[in-house]
Amino acid sequence: MGKRSVSVEVTPKQRAVLEPLTRAMVAPQRLVERCRIVLMSAEGRNNEEQADELGVDRQRVRRWRVRWVGASAALVDAENGGANGKDLEKLILGVLEDNERSGAPSKFTPEEVASIIALACEPPAESGLSVSHWTPPELAREAMKRRIVESISPRQVDRFLASRTCDRTRVSTG
Repeated sequence: MGKRSVSVEVTPKQRAVLEPLTRAMVAPQRLVERCRIVLMSAEGRNNEEQADELGVDRQRVRRWRVRWVGASAALVDAENGGANGKDLEKLILGVLEDNERSGAPSKFTPEEVASIIALACEPPAESGLSVSHWTPPELAREAMKRRIVESISPRQVDRFLASRTCDRTRVSTG
């Protein structure tokens, strides 16, 4: 037998926010799932039952149950402080959001990215190339030649260009 599940309580005002989110046609599925976990937990259902019904692992159910319990005092305080429905919804959505992830630090500064995109906006002929359109490998070579960056892969250049802030007709990804 596993650990006893953390007890979850949901106030009527919180339920009034959570239930419509479980039926929302345009809500992200991860949000709908998290709302369902909170509501099922409040019904007294254990992690294993919820995991089986939702098709997720017990750890996920446990994570959102514990997160809700950790935030419930602040939610109740907000309700008692006169938070309206929209304010409460904002707070609840904040509780059910993903935590920030550190990830790897960016290898390129915003200035380097902007310079590479600006380079892509120039006609290749200005760099002495006899082609009519830039390709990611040519842009990568030119960025290193101009010492915009020490090194960069054509694939990374292509990722930067996906933001398309210049006339894309001068850049060929083929």
